[in-house]
Amino acid sequence: MKQVDKKHYQFGKYTKLDRWVSYYYQIKEVLLSAPKTILEIGVGEGVLRDYVRSHGGATYTSLDVAEDLHPDVIGSVLALPFKESSFDVVCAFEVLEHLPFSDFEKALQELSRVSKGKVILSLPHFGPPIKFLCKIPFLREIAFAVKIPFLKTHVFDGEHYWEIGKRGYSSQYLRSVVKKYFLLEREFVPFENQYHHFFVLKKHVA
Repeated sequence: MKQVDKKHYQFGKYTKLDRWVSYYYQIKEVLLSAPKTILEIGVGEGVLRDYVRSHGGATYTSLDVAEDLHPDVIGSVLALPFKESSFDVVCAFEVLEHLPFSDFEKALQELSRVSKGKVILSLPHFGPPIKFLCKIPFLREIAFAVKIPFLKTHVFDGEHYWEIGKRGYSSQYLRSVVKKYFLLEREFVPFENQYHHFFVLKKHVA
């Protein structure tokens, strides 16, 4: 179900510096596997789409429930209108939290079904961070961050039904659910954007 219209994606309001950092990692992680075909669930501002299409090398397809975002295909992640193993890489960045958590596993199943192997996700990760950055001339930069546990109960805000780090949605729990359907190649939270948690996944081979 559509939750916001195109005006939601305004520069300075939605598109801030930390979100551009996430766009960098989205593009980087997708291109690392040198895919020939890419499916992105959720158009958003179209940054990945525009980069892939302007630089060539892969066929990009987008799917979204919102017609005003002009996706290539209008549809739901819960019933993807594609055949099994249709895309080299399937990605959903800041999308699945817009579904009730009861639909999370169904969405994972669909992402796995249409992927030939690689699925990349990012999900919101709540929690106040402590960040440390030190740069001394001629020495390597040191940067690390940790999240302070703060078990707040999530309240639906019109967009997010749940977030990692909220009560009942710990990182460990989310990881255990994801591992039912995928091998977890790696996960990370960008230093510059502590709100986005990335998962790089590989589908189980029967």
